[in-house]
Amino acid sequence: MEKLITKLLKYPKMVLIIILLISVAFFMVMKKNSRMETNLDKYMPQQHPAFIYSNQAEKWFDIKDGIIIALENKNGVFNPGTLQKVKDLTKELQKMKEIDKSDVTSLYTADNIVGTEDGMDVKAFYKRVPKDSAKLAELRQKVRSNEMVFGRLVSTDETVTVVIARIGDDVFSQDFYHRIIKIGEKYEGPEKVYVAGRPIVEGTMAYLGPQDMKRMVPIVILVIILVLYLVLRNIKSTFFTLLVVLFSTIWAFGLMAALHIPVYAVSTMIPVMLIAIGVADGIHLYTHLYMFLKQNPHSDKKEAVADMVRGMWRPVMMTSVTTAVGFISLLTSQVYPIKYFGIFTAFGVMVAMVFSLLLIPAGILTFGLPHAKKKIEKQEEDAADHVAYRFAEGVLKHKNMVYGITIFIAAISIWGMTKVWINSSFLDKFEKNSDIVLTDHFINEHFGGTSTLNVILEGKNNDTFKEPQVLKLMVKMQDEVVGNLPVVGNSFSLGDYLRRMNKVMHADSAKYDRIPGSSDLIAQYLLLYEMSGDPANLWQVVTENYKKANITFQLKSDNSKALKSAIAIIEKYKSNFNHFGIDVNYAGSGYKALVFTDLILKGQITSIIVSLIMIVLLLALMFKNFKVGLIGTLPIIITALIGFGVMGLLNIPLSTTTALISSIAIGIGIDYAVHFIERYKIYATQTGDKLKTIQLTMHHSGRAIIFNAIVVIAGFMVLLFSVFPPNRILGSLVSLNMFTSFLGTVTIMFVVLYASNIYFKKEK
Repeated sequence: MEKLITKLLKYPKMVLIIILLISVAFFMVMKKNSRMETNLDKYMPQQHPAFIYSNQAEKWFDIKDGIIIALENKNGVFNPGTLQKVKDLTKELQKMKEIDKSDVTSLYTADNIVGTEDGMDVKAFYKRVPKDSAKLAELRQKVRSNEMVFGRLVSTDETVTVVIARIGDDVFSQDFYHRIIKIGEKYEGPEKVYVAGRPIVEGTMAYLGPQDMKRMVPIVILVIILVLYLVLRNIKSTFFTLLVVLFSTIWAFGLMAALHIPVYAVSTMIPVMLIAIGVADGIHLYTHLYMFLKQNPHSDKKEAVADMVRGMWRPVMMTSVTTAVGFISLLTSQVYPIKYFGIFTAFGVMVAMVFSLLLIPAGILTFGLPHAKKKIEKQEEDAADHVAYRFAEGVLKHKNMVYGITIFIAAISIWGMTKVWINSSFLDKFEKNSDIVLTDHFINEHFGGTSTLNVILEGKNNDTFKEPQVLKLMVKMQDEVVGNLPVVGNSFSLGDYLRRMNKVMHADSAKYDRIPGSSDLIAQYLLLYEMSGDPANLWQVVTENYKKANITFQLKSDNSKALKSAIAIIEKYKSNFNHFGIDVNYAGSGYKALVFTDLILKGQITSIIVSLIMIVLLLALMFKNFKVGLIGTLPIIITALIGFGVMGLLNIPLSTTTALISSIAIGIGIDYAVHFIERYKIYATQTGDKLKTIQLTMHHSGRAIIFNAIVVIAGFMVLLFSVFPPNRILGSLVSLNMFTSFLGTVTIMFVVLYASNIYFKKEK
């Protein structure tokens, strides 16, 4: 490897030109092909059994996510102006090419099942907007008496009504999102208009994600430039270190674009990640260079570069490989955004390694050695020598305290880990006071809920769902879920249709608001409805052969706790349904989000185990000692424990964003251990004295490690400026992890390494 680098560096200008040209090519590809993934379903593994079944069920019952547009009139919605807006808005949505006409539901299009002298009929609530008070009062009474509409399309306080437009997964785009938002704005005044629903959440995330990246990347670059200059004290050193991370970021996104991999929400953090991580190699290279020049002030640039490459190629390569392994372990996840995040961040890390070993030396050979401020540097070096030596001696003197504190912190962290929970909510990615969250909260206050869970019941025979006992069990389950869980606002099924039919066929008597007791009567009601109403609505709750049924539960929250609480009650009814030969399954976006979060947890556990095993083996192979592999992983194990422990203690959930913490902690934190052990090994061979070895190691690598930690922490702290709260949490937790990795390396790992007598003959 050293020979190859040396050979390439014979032509430094050519190296710089080739890197620049390829980077420009990648930038052009990135600019042309990059696209943001707006469909949250695409974040999930479509070949997973749960998703395959859910997709099939969605076809059976035409299950789609809905855009909800709510019109609020504090004086009441039953007035000509508001009702006209409901009609106009409904028609405008029906004319959009992305929306099927039959998929728009409002008070204007809703079916009103009524009893007649001849039996039963299905009518519209209104076609022409009523103008006089008598007709308005009549409409109000019709709505109040219809349980299928009152509280569902019109709020119970009669101040809000909704228009729901169901859309397919493949029609949503940024253009469509902005047109929907503009339509909502057009109908403002005097009514207040709210636009919500899962597609709107997707659109808002897709809109804010790139904006967030555009805002954060310049801040990260500015912060890194400032901190790098303060650490390296040289403009040329700062410039070439920065070029390494900028080019590695362009290559990572360029490759992603070339392979037509979309940019997911979590992908927007790759630039921040690579910029913060990529500077590490440069800091270690320049630190080594400065120390060489201090000891050999008359050396020329070729000698200095040769020594830098000879002394640092191995630790730079080792740290990059171990960092990449930390991210590659994310391939064990079945969640696409996390999987791709791991692949392309690992690629960026390896590219940064190549650039560090080629671009930085080529820059020095082409533009000359960096010139530091001699007087300041000499004073700082003397002070650093003193502090490093005293720190090393102090840690050894109080090694029992180091052991005790480490064990105590690990115990507290393990206890905190037991409190970590998974959050499937996409709304929790936004600020609590953001428009999207406040709108969702408003609609949840007035209606059943903006999130849904679909329960699919499959019988073995046709007409299973014409049996009274089956339908009564279905309604009983619905009532228990809605009645016992405040987070579940409403439910809808074939049972609701039959209760309504039974009631209107008995002169709207409340005592007949129940499932008919005869299967023949049920069949008769359903036939009447099919003849007089729109059967397409019925096929959203039952298949045409009445063998499968769909129950939709509306929830006022989209997080996993809410979904699991509903499923827990439903699961109690499984044996009862099995008694009738009916299987219970789940479908819809709500359930897929729940499965999604479980996959995140499984992926985390697997990736942590895989990455730790691989890093132990890599370190053992690199240092030719298995014990060194175990000692080197000590800081990252403790860091991972502390990271998850803090999440549990502070009630921070595991999500698609915070799921990255362990891999980041392992991938970056291992760098400190590798540099420390490599330098320890070199000085042990040179001096043969344990105390002198640890003092010199603490001064050389300890200094570079703390500089590295400062720059990385500063880079990740920029995430505090993100518009997404999970990104800010990630920035804080990763910064904490970097500090604990650094501290763990120079304390507990240092003490164990010293006590192990590795690289020294055991004392008699």
